Amino acid sequence: MFRACRQAVCILFLGALLAACSAQVPTWRSKAAPLVEELAHNEAQALFPQEYRSMLETFEHGEALYHVREDDKGADLYYQLAFQKAGMLKSEVQLAKKQIAFEKQQRIAELAAKAEEEQLMRAAAEAEIRLRTQELARSAEAAQTVLKKPKAPPPPLPTSYTVRRGETLPQISARTEIYNDSTLWPIIYRSNRDQIRDPKRLWPGQVLVIPRNFSRDEAVEARRYSDKKN
Repeated sequence: MFRACRQAVCILFLGALLAACSAQVPTWRSKAAPLVEELAHNEAQALFPQEYRSMLETFEHGEALYHVREDDKGADLYYQLAFQKAGMLKSEVQLAKKQIAFEKQQRIAELAAKAEEEQLMRAAAEAEIRLRTQELARSAEAAQTVLKKPKAPPPPLPTSYTVRRGETLPQISARTEIYNDSTLWPIIYRSNRDQIRDPKRLWPGQVLVIPRNFSRDEAVEARRYSDKKN
């Protein structure tokens, strides 16, 4: 590129010196030469190397006809063609630079959008972590509250029971809220002898006393008595 530019500048400089000594300068040379020099410093060779080389060769051919063969008319035709090529190349260079600038801005915008998206994703992840941490803290606090809260005392066991139709003393004794043991029915029987003549026959509506403070020996004796009756 630098070689071509230096060559173009040298050709233009040499042409200028020779033109100064000549009485007549081709019409299209004064138009083509500045444009060729402009393109030499305008990245034309880097963007469009083939087009630039074709334009430069056309201009150099005109220079050769003008300065060596002194063919002004023939040289002017090449200058005119070089001017046309230079004009088209200049337009292409301008469009290419605009496209390059647009693509650069687009890449910058895409990078900015990607960076913003990543930032939003990081913020969302951090917010989710904070939310989970808060939920865990609330759960732990609730668990501590439950542990610290005194348990409600169990409901008192009944000291009386109303007989239902078809019930027997072993069935009543086996109820969870009574003794949860069918063999302890003799304890109920002995405490209600005033209203129970036959332990195998109960009447609906009878209100039986349910003893609670009996000894272990009384429980053993009641089970022994129950086994004999069975």
